[in-house]
Amino acid sequence: MTHIVTESCIKCKYTDCVDVCPVDCFREGPNFLVIDPDECIDCAVCIPECPVNAIYAEDDVPDDQRAKGLFEINAELSKVWPSITRMKEHDPAAEEWKDVADKLHLLEK
Repeated sequence: MTHIVTESCIKCKYTDCVDVCPVDCFREGPNFLVIDPDECIDCAVCIPECPVNAIYAEDDVPDDQRAKGLFEINAELSKVWPSITRMKEHDPAAEEWKDVADKLHLLEK
């Protein structure tokens, strides 16, 4: 099993989760993070670190996020985006976006 980053992360991209990952499975895009499913060891330490509750265990991903293809998006983008292993300063605009729903159309690849 792996973990998935869902659309709540889009335009927020808090990076608290990457600091606790023991296997460096996070990848960073312009306005979103993904988890490499081949690297994730299912330890779940990233879940409580996410301030926008964007990370789920594979079996717990909400149905609406499954329907939007977040499994495929994480797998696809983890192959092309660079690894991120340390927390970065939060973008001040993240606060404005953290409670916004339906952000998939804003994903920058």
